[in-house]
Amino acid sequence: MSENQKLIITPKTRVGELLDSYPDLEPVLMQLSPAFKKLKNPVLRKTVGKVATLQQAAALGNASVTELINTLRSEVGQQLFEGEVSGDDINYEKPAWFDPAKVSVSFDASPLIDSGQNPMQEVLGQLELTNAGEIFLLTTPFVPAPIIELISKRGYVHYCIASNEGPCSTYFIIPVS
Repeated sequence: MSENQKLIITPKTRVGELLDSYPDLEPVLMQLSPAFKKLKNPVLRKTVGKVATLQQAAALGNASVTELINTLRSEVGQQLFEGEVSGDDINYEKPAWFDPAKVSVSFDASPLIDSGQNPMQEVLGQLELTNAGEIFLLTTPFVPAPIIELISKRGYVHYCIASNEGPCSTYFIIPVS
């Protein structure tokens, strides 16, 4: 076993790090959820793969984190994961602040993502166009867990509406005190 294959697979393992250490796991990921097929795109793999954790990938793929981790661990001969998995911190429950009339800026990142580009800079630029109390709507082809995490660290709260059939709508707002 090479040095880089000693990576222990956990919910916080980055997707790119996993596939660099265990390239044979790519088809296993693809079988777990059709959403993971986007990782075949080399640009997405380099961008999203560097920032997205397996826990975030599970949310993206609408899969159980524990099942995902244990399937991957089983494939490489690691013991099953028995630890606690904290929530993915994605809010799917309609909050009191949500009002579609308060959406002041909308951005559809789907064309950028579908063409293999990383939309992060565009998203952050569009987000800056909103004021406190206004809502920013981000549309993506899947739950944008890494983007939600980054924007949440900037003081925003969010509400995510996702389905397997269509795009994901994520609403962001800076709470007004």
